[in-house]
Amino acid sequence: MSQAAGKDHAALAEKFNKDEERVNWHDRTLWWIRQKRDKAAWSLGEEWEPLREEASKIKAHTLSNLSEYLTEFEKNAQANGITVHWAADAKEHNQIVNSILTEHKIQQIVKSKSMLTEECHLNEYLKHQGIDVIDTDLGERIVQLADETPSHIVLPCIHWKKEEIGELFHRHLGSPEGVIDPAFLTNTARVHLREKFLTRRIAITGVNFAIAETGEFVVCTNEGNADMGAHLADVHIACMGIEKLIPKRKHLGVFLRLLARSATGQPITTYSSHFKKPKEGKQLHIILVDNGRSTQLGREDFRNSLKCIRCGACFNTCPVYRRSGGHSYHNAIAGPIGSILAPNLDMRQNKDLPFASTLCGSCSNVCPVKINIHEQLYQWRQVLTEEGHQPAAKTVAMRAMATTLSNPGLFKVAGKAGRWAMKLMPFMVSNQFNPWFKEREMPEPPKESFTEWYQKNRKKK
Repeated sequence: MSQAAGKDHAALAEKFNKDEERVNWHDRTLWWIRQKRDKAAWSLGEEWEPLREEASKIKAHTLSNLSEYLTEFEKNAQANGITVHWAADAKEHNQIVNSILTEHKIQQIVKSKSMLTEECHLNEYLKHQGIDVIDTDLGERIVQLADETPSHIVLPCIHWKKEEIGELFHRHLGSPEGVIDPAFLTNTARVHLREKFLTRRIAITGVNFAIAETGEFVVCTNEGNADMGAHLADVHIACMGIEKLIPKRKHLGVFLRLLARSATGQPITTYSSHFKKPKEGKQLHIILVDNGRSTQLGREDFRNSLKCIRCGACFNTCPVYRRSGGHSYHNAIAGPIGSILAPNLDMRQNKDLPFASTLCGSCSNVCPVKINIHEQLYQWRQVLTEEGHQPAAKTVAMRAMATTLSNPGLFKVAGKAGRWAMKLMPFMVSNQFNPWFKEREMPEPPKESFTEWYQKNRKKK
């Protein structure tokens, strides 16, 4: 369970797949969450699909008018007493956070779960500045103690078993050796984190939704750790991607009903906390981060990906994610949605990810805001190939295949040659250079092609 050391999904997935028992357990656990999501969605009956449709339309409208709503949000947030910062990229975001910490002479902070700060590698940056960051979400604290990154945006340590967490807590938090009771381990973490909450003067949170109409923002958690950190600290810094905006407060109910049901199968997140203005004598900052989102907004085929509300439903249903693990995606946002967001940030580094899919479409079916994820994965494959980000041999092979499939005579000859080779010289296809053969036996070659079979049987009639 080490950190993703390479940058190739297939290679990293192969590493994860060496532990077959863990792969099966990981698969079953995520599918169980997918089933919980289905029950929660079905509990709304005929209301569910219209709710998805409405959310999708609200997001589409917001993205089409994003600059106006961002300006409105900034004006109203400033009127509420919130200090608004703008960050063009991850580097600027991290520098803004550090400047606030420096201004207050702070060396220790608490942070609740924020995938944006993971995307910006904030923890690593602050560590180099000598800042001690404590992640307070239980799952994130577990992977932080293990010196790992989250493998899932909602369930950061879903790849860890309770026996391993017990051993981790014994080594780092002093819990008795061999204790694996989840309630005991949770209490151990609670006692450990309480001292951090009480002594840190600055807290960082993410943002689930920001409302242009009121200048407020909402943070959703099941543990209440964001509230604990923000309310006890003198300074609250909220980090938000610019796509998290919604126009009006009345729209919030649509997304809150979809978010928890899609993420974990709950009717609603345990804590949906509204932050509108700083308490007297305290400070509230919000950093609005672009980091490639404007570029994605300008890509017509991929704009819909910015509708994402980070529920993780596409992770839980994806057969590739369930059996390859989150670290195989080598990005903060893994899974199907991450595979269409990451190439926008860096095509060369993430050229493998759109191919980490069967294109079965299950991700699009469960997406609460109706993002056409599998279609965008297919479109990214075309863009990456056209931009020259695929191996030359693969490009040549695909062109040869296209020529063969578009020429009936050539297709017939190629089919015969293939069946002959598989029958008389199976080593030509059953070898280490054939990725299909690595995990599967090649099928028996058919005696005739479908065309030959069809022509023969049609004559009989």
